[in-house]
Amino acid sequence: MPIQLLSEPIRKYIRDKRWEELRAIQAAAIKRILTTSHNYILVSKTASGKTEAAFLPILSSVNFNKSGVQVLYISPLIALINDQFYRIEELCHYLEVPVTKWHGEANRTQKKHLLMDPKGIVLITPESLEAMFVNNPYNIKYLFSNLKFVVIDEIHSFIGTDRGIQLKSILSRLQKINTVPFRIIGLSATIGDYEEAKQFVGNDNETKVLIDKTTNEIQVIFRYFKIETVEYSLELLKNIYRETKDNKVLIFPNNRGKVEELAVKLKKIAERVGGHKNYFSHHSSVNKDVREYVEFFAKNNKKENFTIACTSTLELGIDIGNVDKVIQVDATHSIASLIQRVGRSGRKEGIKSKLYLYSTNKWSLLQSLASWLLYKEEFIEPPLFIEKPFDIMLHQILSIVKEYSGVNEIELTKKIENNFTFIHISKEEINEIIDYLISNDILEKIDKEIIIGIEGEKFVNSRDFYSVFKTEEHYKVANSGNTIGEIPFSPQIREDENILLAAKIWKIKLIDFKSHKIEVCPAKDGKNPLFFGSGGLVHPKIREKMLEILISEEEYLFLDQPSSEEIDKLRQKFSPFNILKPSEERPLFLKENKAQLYTFTGTRINRTIQLLLTIMDIQNIMTDNDSFFEFSTSNIVWDNFTDTLLNSIVYVDNHLSKLLEKNPTILDFSKWGILLPKKYQISLLKQKYYDLESTIKFLKSIKLVIK
Repeated sequence: MPIQLLSEPIRKYIRDKRWEELRAIQAAAIKRILTTSHNYILVSKTASGKTEAAFLPILSSVNFNKSGVQVLYISPLIALINDQFYRIEELCHYLEVPVTKWHGEANRTQKKHLLMDPKGIVLITPESLEAMFVNNPYNIKYLFSNLKFVVIDEIHSFIGTDRGIQLKSILSRLQKINTVPFRIIGLSATIGDYEEAKQFVGNDNETKVLIDKTTNEIQVIFRYFKIETVEYSLELLKNIYRETKDNKVLIFPNNRGKVEELAVKLKKIAERVGGHKNYFSHHSSVNKDVREYVEFFAKNNKKENFTIACTSTLELGIDIGNVDKVIQVDATHSIASLIQRVGRSGRKEGIKSKLYLYSTNKWSLLQSLASWLLYKEEFIEPPLFIEKPFDIMLHQILSIVKEYSGVNEIELTKKIENNFTFIHISKEEINEIIDYLISNDILEKIDKEIIIGIEGEKFVNSRDFYSVFKTEEHYKVANSGNTIGEIPFSPQIREDENILLAAKIWKIKLIDFKSHKIEVCPAKDGKNPLFFGSGGLVHPKIREKMLEILISEEEYLFLDQPSSEEIDKLRQKFSPFNILKPSEERPLFLKENKAQLYTFTGTRINRTIQLLLTIMDIQNIMTDNDSFFEFSTSNIVWDNFTDTLLNSIVYVDNHLSKLLEKNPTILDFSKWGILLPKKYQISLLKQKYYDLESTIKFLKSIKLVIK
């Protein structure tokens, strides 16, 4: 029995909790972690006890009497650290092991106490680790040179991202200062590529994946309300209100503006009909204290119903207790996100998860349906693999030079070469980038030593240096001295305009551009508020599934009548094409002087196709939501259209070079890419924004079916 492998204090914890049995992932993890020396990635549904699955065996095996921090827990969110702290602290109470939060909002006294007597467990974000490397490298060695385990929560949120590449580099740097190699335990409910996940921890041969495929039964309901304006229709809002008024519900639209619209308008309906008052918004722009109150209310309130409109801030593992229903308004950009969200409901044994998928236009409906069917087929998007992350490497070069207050040039190159994050980047490329940084005074060379240059000081001494993701310029919003939250600044933000924030409508009274503050008062004029938000990346598999649905005759009983009728209309539109192989054929409408091509492929491939069209000087309009291109047909020969595009690939680098000169903001997705030589900027565009390799495969494989 795995439980017998645990130490007596931990067995006592289990007895006191009156657990009748271990969860499947817990039993497997205890046995493997305690009897082998491998790294493990634990994959199991939301609320399946993954945290305990990692910490029960870790706490049973580690000697916490040894000096130094023994276990490091890394989280993508400060809020998740604060939430997990209490669970881990309760576990550690049985062993008298101290647990310390270390992030920008954490208690300074606790940090000082840790520095005086380093031991136990530390909960931290990648950015706080980076800050420690840069500003207090001695503390890194002093605290973390005797680590036995690193636990990475929500590891899927790091894999395939710039932040994940940074974390990989930090882990590599930590391993170098550690007396013995530490083990890594990753936790996730959604991983699309297990091999990539294993490589993430730096040693795929020594890393194993434990998967618990047990899932809750999900009751799914589709609803369709076509809207013609930017605001939600009253019919849709009334329907959502009826589904939420007597339940505990999370609603996920796809941006912060829509979150606020839903929270405000549902609250207004409730006020008119005498419903409950517990309508909240929760997203990154809402003040931290307000967000924490919403989380506390949801978790601790047992009797009152509530509705929280939210973004991905409540998609990850913050514990808000049991939720009756999850409502998604318009299609998620990824199936992984859908899985995380639906996992919020049906947490109690024997209770179904309830998922309501609302759509406000036909393409969103089709994408929601495709995503749901792929979810049932157990498909999850694989992470984006960046072979040569030059921008993150540049950031880590600056971090290392700052860490050592100057480093020998040969030694600096070796440190990057030996970092498993950058194994695909050659020594020549490393040196070329270092030389470029020196030529621009970002680094300075004195004899054989590299130090931070005059221009580089501006970057490394900024509080913004520790993160590798680019943040929007935000303005704080306050009313009578009370901070409500913050909003991304745009030219739309003007005095006398209305904005939605924290589930209320506010009128802008004053904008202080120097201090980045906006003073507001409650709005009472009925003027329409401003909305904010942007789209996301959609995987090619989802779009191909959309085409499969269109050429199928299958009826889906879980669709409501308006949804079924809208799918039928779309099928009728595409029925003349007689497409038999959705993996190879694509519909092309020819109408007088216009052509309409539906590529049914992913966002990055569509971007690349548009790039090739621009190179060939073929005028076009592209909308990614429906994977649609419109052309004037006067200068296009359709018989060799795909070959023409393929032939233009040789001109891509030259075109991107000119594009960067005309419009450098195209590189805005990369915070540190602007400091790179142009050829490496071009490489980043090709790796992260476009997808040449997949586009070549796509264009070689498809045949246009013309009507």
